[in-house]
Amino acid sequence: MDFLQNLIALPGPETVQNVFFPGLGLNFDLNRVAIIILGRPVYWYGIIIASGLFLAVWLCTRWSGRFGVNGDQIIDMMLFAVPAALVAIRAYYVVFNLSIFQNEDGSLNWGKVLNYSDGGLAIYGAIISSAIVLLIFCHVRKISFLAFADLGVHGLFIGQLVGRWGNFMNVEAFGSATAAPWRMCGSTIADYMFRNGYVDEAGYQAILSGSLGVHPTFFYESAWNFVGLILVYFMGKKRKFDGQCFLFYVFWYGLGRAWIEGLRTDSLYLYVGSTIRVSQLVAALSALAAGIVLLVMLLRKNNRPENLYVNKLAAQKAAQAASESAEAAPEGDDVKQAEKEKAPEVPERDAEDETHKEE
Repeated sequence: MDFLQNLIALPGPETVQNVFFPGLGLNFDLNRVAIIILGRPVYWYGIIIASGLFLAVWLCTRWSGRFGVNGDQIIDMMLFAVPAALVAIRAYYVVFNLSIFQNEDGSLNWGKVLNYSDGGLAIYGAIISSAIVLLIFCHVRKISFLAFADLGVHGLFIGQLVGRWGNFMNVEAFGSATAAPWRMCGSTIADYMFRNGYVDEAGYQAILSGSLGVHPTFFYESAWNFVGLILVYFMGKKRKFDGQCFLFYVFWYGLGRAWIEGLRTDSLYLYVGSTIRVSQLVAALSALAAGIVLLVMLLRKNNRPENLYVNKLAAQKAAQAASESAEAAPEGDDVKQAEKEKAPEVPERDAEDETHKEE
């Protein structure tokens, strides 16, 4: 029994944070640690992210046939994409917060860089790395990148709408002060807002009492991605060209992230002292570019169903089956001809004999 207690333990109250939504009548005691194994905490954030990943892969394998992709190809690609994303999601954050991870002499503090538990992760790093990995994978496997990307963005929507709830468990990624009915309050939030100068002493007390709160931006983004998933799901069934879903994802996610990021209080900035948010700038530019390209492509007159990768594959398979059938056909005719030659000939009846019979 002592062995099991040392092996697995439940987290204590020291990691519990209270969050309440006074306008909605909701109150939560959130423990960011799910369980402790061999003395190491396992965080809800990681469990939720992993759950979103597995759900995304499972659903994408079910929808893959619509894009000319199969489940084995998805699994093979993920074997490369996941490790790359784990590196990129941290590297993106470190690059734009370099001063946090430097020693006094300017060298990198690799202990801090590799400490993923500090919450410093940036989703754009994972998106960029996934696109690069997919591009290389499709080139090597001779698969249409745009068709695979159309399927892949379904998984991105799923992963992000689920993953944002990990931010909720950590009580992070919230927005600026607000008195909206859905405002989010709590002592941790009040401490953060006061410590970083977003509210004064009166604002601090207001957040503690619940008369003031912050925007639950984690929920905004989760809901935005949920709507995007529904839209892209039906778009995928009636898309006009390969890459349509991919362009829509870049446009839709960028559009939502551009305004949601403006509400955040923990944004990455272009450089120390800058007022330009990195994610907001990237989101706005990518949404604009993708929106223009998507509109131009939709207005093209040569968007025909037979040009879709999945339909090209179907046509190739049909042609191959027809070719194999044609090659087998002569062998069947030869057998029939041989049987005909072996059969005894029936002599033709004399016309005169037939006349006598009729008489």
